[in-house]
Amino acid sequence: MDEQALLGLNPNADADFRQRALAYFEQLKISQDAWQVCAEALAQSIYSDDHIKFFCFQVLEHQIKFKYSELTEVQQQLIRETLITWLQAQMLNPQPEKTFIRNKAAQVFALLFVTEYLTKWPKFFFDILSVVDLNPRGVDMYLRILMAVDAELVDRDVVHTSEEARRNTLLKDTMREQCIPSLVESWYQILQNYQYNNSELTCQCLEVVGAYVSWIDLSLIANERFINMLLGHMSVEVLREEACDCLFEIVNKGMDPIDKTKLVESLCQVLQSAGLFSIDQEDDVDFLARFSKLVNGMGQALIASWTKLIKNGDMKSAQDTLQAIEAKVALMLQLLIHEDDDISSNIIGFCYDYLHILKQLSALSDQQKANVEAIMLAVMKKLTYDEEYNFENEGEDEAMFVEYRKQLKLLLDRLAQVSPELLLASVRRVFNTTLQNWQTTRFMEVEVAIRLLYMLAEALPVSHGAHFSGDVTKATALQDMMRTLVTSGVSAYQHTSVTLEFFETVVRYEKFFAVEPQHIPAVLMAFLDHRGLRHTSPKVRSRTAYLFSRFVKSLNKQMNPFIEDVLNRIQDLMELSPPENGYQALLSSDDQLFIYETAGVLIVNSEYSAERKQVLMRNLLTPLMEKFKVLLEKLMMAQDEDRQMALADCLNHAVGFASRTSKAFSNKQTVKQCGCSEVYLDCLQTFLPALSCPLQKEVLRSGVRTFLHRMIICLEEEVLPFIPSASEHMLKDCEAKDLQEFIPLINQITAKFKTQVSPFLQQMFMPLLHAIFEVLLLPAEENDQSAALEKQMLRRSYFAFLQTVTGSGMSEVIANQGAENVERVLFTVIQGAVDYPDPIAQKTCFIILSKLVELWGGKDGPVGFADFVYKHIVPACFLAPLKQTFDLADAQTVLALSECAVTLKTIHLKRGPECIQYLQQEYLPSLQVAPEIIQEFCQALQQPDAKVFKNYLKVFFQRAKP
Repeated sequence: MDEQALLGLNPNADADFRQRALAYFEQLKISQDAWQVCAEALAQSIYSDDHIKFFCFQVLEHQIKFKYSELTEVQQQLIRETLITWLQAQMLNPQPEKTFIRNKAAQVFALLFVTEYLTKWPKFFFDILSVVDLNPRGVDMYLRILMAVDAELVDRDVVHTSEEARRNTLLKDTMREQCIPSLVESWYQILQNYQYNNSELTCQCLEVVGAYVSWIDLSLIANERFINMLLGHMSVEVLREEACDCLFEIVNKGMDPIDKTKLVESLCQVLQSAGLFSIDQEDDVDFLARFSKLVNGMGQALIASWTKLIKNGDMKSAQDTLQAIEAKVALMLQLLIHEDDDISSNIIGFCYDYLHILKQLSALSDQQKANVEAIMLAVMKKLTYDEEYNFENEGEDEAMFVEYRKQLKLLLDRLAQVSPELLLASVRRVFNTTLQNWQTTRFMEVEVAIRLLYMLAEALPVSHGAHFSGDVTKATALQDMMRTLVTSGVSAYQHTSVTLEFFETVVRYEKFFAVEPQHIPAVLMAFLDHRGLRHTSPKVRSRTAYLFSRFVKSLNKQMNPFIEDVLNRIQDLMELSPPENGYQALLSSDDQLFIYETAGVLIVNSEYSAERKQVLMRNLLTPLMEKFKVLLEKLMMAQDEDRQMALADCLNHAVGFASRTSKAFSNKQTVKQCGCSEVYLDCLQTFLPALSCPLQKEVLRSGVRTFLHRMIICLEEEVLPFIPSASEHMLKDCEAKDLQEFIPLINQITAKFKTQVSPFLQQMFMPLLHAIFEVLLLPAEENDQSAALEKQMLRRSYFAFLQTVTGSGMSEVIANQGAENVERVLFTVIQGAVDYPDPIAQKTCFIILSKLVELWGGKDGPVGFADFVYKHIVPACFLAPLKQTFDLADAQTVLALSECAVTLKTIHLKRGPECIQYLQQEYLPSLQVAPEIIQEFCQALQQPDAKVFKNYLKVFFQRAKP
């Protein structure tokens, strides 16, 4: 071996050595006999360096995985012997190998097992067992090999091909017949031998039992000697977590419902008599988390049995099983209420399924009602934040609690289905008690009280948020709680979680303010002062900006009396803060977008006259336009790149804010009615010069483009005079991303104005295409994934543009580009349909081809087009689906094939018998298609129902592909 290269395997080696080692590894993988050198090194323990040993196993692994069939019988025998020799050495070495080497060796053994067990090495496990016997190091390797074999055969995380899946099923069946009973016996011996003197091996063995239980005969494990031993382990501190997991796997195994109930019940009796149900006496939370998972498994197993028994009509056994379930509820509640969230989280599945049973019962007993109430109280208690929760800097623990809260919410929703009255009454009691004394109550209790009111909105569903009409009891209760919320003064509580929950709830129940509008001013003030938009916490300010815009939008007409006051109060929050003043604005530019949108909504939805609305809208937008002009001049003169970027961002924000105010308008009609067209045209004239700025092009163009999109909706044809010069600027020295974002704008204009923009489109058609082709033809690095993706997206945009033009009935735009250009465009579409393995683009190309055939394919079409149909479009319909990359199992590809079928149908529709004749006599014979298949194909094509042909075409290509 190249000793120098091997030095690079050490993680501390420098980059050059590491590079050399990598290159050497690649070289050995290709080499014919390098694996033999590695096998010898392992069998004779030539190297003591761990990284070299690992490396040798990697080379062997590669050989077995990818090149095993190339080896002779003798060479394959050598690999088997090498591994057995290495295994024998393990028991004699003074020191055990490092864990990572043992794991890699186990993987190599497992690979050899799946390759050879059915043919060359049926005694695989017996050979290993005869070598290791009960030697602790040998047993360790044996157990690791078993786990590696299980991973190869049943690991859900590994995606197997259908061929591998079939092989794995056969391997498992053969193992069940030939060796599983012996393996189980070996596990029993290992457990018996090591349970008191080697906890590590015992735990490893329990893990193996847990893994194999899912696919071997359960009676081999679920029998007295095994279960008694496992239950014995439940009272040994170092073994009980692993024993718990093993019992969980046994309980989880699918079996007859009556047998399952008996198994679970017998386990429970023993666990209970061993004192394991006394949760309060146990302070090892890691064990309790596993135990909770086991109880959850037992509970869910019993519920699954109950469901099956009910389905089978066995009411007597179902009743027995239900009693068994009820008997576990007290234990479930203890675990659910446990202060450790992991323990509580592990039992939620059982709890949820139990409530599902109660939901199906016609009437609940007193005990069941008490259980429901106990679960409800537990959920309310567990929803509460603890003292350690860090609101300012949320990390992993906080994220886990948020996830846990989501699980609890599902329980609350299920409780509402079982007993909505009880839930409403419980929440009302907690809410009123807490809010009466909120000034002296800890923040987490106040937050949870408001949170529960918030959660009721989803737990007690109604259509369109109509919580305050319909059922009188419910409506009154919610109305009372909302009134308490907005009049109690709790919005002034000095904790961000309470403040945010207050605003979230007010917005969630906005319909309350239609019933009691007198509370609107107080809530508006909370939004606008130090409790909301001017809060000390940026997180609160940001969320409030969004919620405020939702609140104002939902109240619409009820906002009339407050409009001017609100606009005055938010004026300072809308200031565009340029980079140089160093002033830290209260709101980020993203938050300001919501404030601008809110201002636009207030003005547009007001009952003012059009003149007044126009004045207010001008007052809102003029400062932006003035700032924009000043900043654009500064940008033109800026030298420093950081400053250029800051100025460009600021300019972009100004355009974005103006854009956002227009969201209040739905179409041109509403803009006209408000008399606002003129002010937006002024904005357009102010912003467009930014397109000719040579600095920070990408940022500026993107902002102006978005504004144009909005204005096409708001101003319609009034925008058209600005489009040609804007397009010209946007097409100057642009990159793939620029073009990709520019094309949707042209598509929007084309689809909306159709023939109105035909002259403009004809003029800019080729310049746009030249810009696209220029970018697509740029050479790119072979491995540059992002460049390849950008080109793919641009190609899709280009075809989408052609689809819009042809689909908007403007094929003359293409036709008038001169014969040479038309031909070039058509060839790009054929290329897109056939050559690029991108089903989304292929689908679009076939849509374009169908449309062109429909428009030009008749007798009066352009000269030479019929020729093009037969020479290029018909072949494309066959060549594309015949490609290896055209995967008929992929949904997007099937859609592309469907459009391909439409193209062929359209050709037949336009050309008639001539098309059939061409396929029968010329084209299909040239593909060596059998005469009877040609006949069948042409008959399917002539079917009046297009669906019949689409289905036929899929079958046709499935047969044609090897």
